[in-house]
Amino acid sequence: MQSPLFNHAEQQSQERYVIQNPQLLRVSLTGHDDILARKGAMVAYQGLVDFDGEYQSSGQRQARARTGEGLDLMRCSGQGTVYFANLAQYIHVVEVDHEGLTVDSSYVLALDTSLHTEVIAVDSQYGVSGTGKYQLNITGRGKVALMTSGQPLMLQVTPEKYVSADADAIVAWSTSLRVQMQAQTHNSSVRSRRGSTGEGWELSFLGQGFALVQPSEVLPPQNAAIGQGAAAQFGVGQHGAHAQNQNNAWN
Repeated sequence: MQSPLFNHAEQQSQERYVIQNPQLLRVSLTGHDDILARKGAMVAYQGLVDFDGEYQSSGQRQARARTGEGLDLMRCSGQGTVYFANLAQYIHVVEVDHEGLTVDSSYVLALDTSLHTEVIAVDSQYGVSGTGKYQLNITGRGKVALMTSGQPLMLQVTPEKYVSADADAIVAWSTSLRVQMQAQTHNSSVRSRRGSTGEGWELSFLGQGFALVQPSEVLPPQNAAIGQGAAAQFGVGQHGAHAQNQNNAWN
C-alpha cells in the first residue's frame, strides 16, 4: 500500500519529549520516571503503559473550587511511548528551571512529576475578578508541554520595555516578572470594555523575562458539549470557554 500518509511515521529520538508534529507530542517512558498529562490527552501508545488518575490534595481541591484554576491530571507510568494531543492545539516544550513559569492551566498538556504547581492570584488595581485573575505557578526543574491556538509570539520583557497583553491571549510568562491586571478605559465603570473597541482586561508585565502570547483570544473549549454550535463553544471573556470552565469547577 502506498500513500503520502506513510510520510508521517513516528519520530526516532532518544529524547524524552519529542514534538512528533506541531500538534502531537511524543513522550518516552523508561519505567523510572512517570509523567503527568491532561486527563484524556492520550491519543496512542506503544509498550506497557499504565494510566491512572492523579491524586489531588485537599488544598488543591479547595483552590480549584475557589479559583477555577488547577490541573485535572492522569499519571502515566511504565515502559513505552505515549502520544498526547488536545483539540489539535500547537504544542511547545518548555524547560522549567529556577526562574519558574506562570501559566493558565488550560494550556498545560503534560509535565514532569518533579515539577510543583500552585495557584496564585494576579494583582488587580481594581480588586475585581476576571479572566486572568488566577494563574498556575510551576516551579522546580523539569519540562512542561504547553498548548496554543496557532503559532505563538514570544515577547521579551526588560526593565526598559514592559509588555501588555490581552488577558484572553496570554499563555504563560516568567514567574519573576511583576504582573498587574488592568482595564484601560475611559468609561466611568472599569467593568465596561473600552468604549466600542472590544478591548478589555489586560495583563502588564515588568521586569526581566518573557511573555508568551497566542494569536487567539479563545481558550480550548475543554468542556464544550459535542453538537453545540461554534458560538456556544468559542467565546471570550465572561461568556467564553474560560468562564465556562470556571463555572464547571464551581458546580
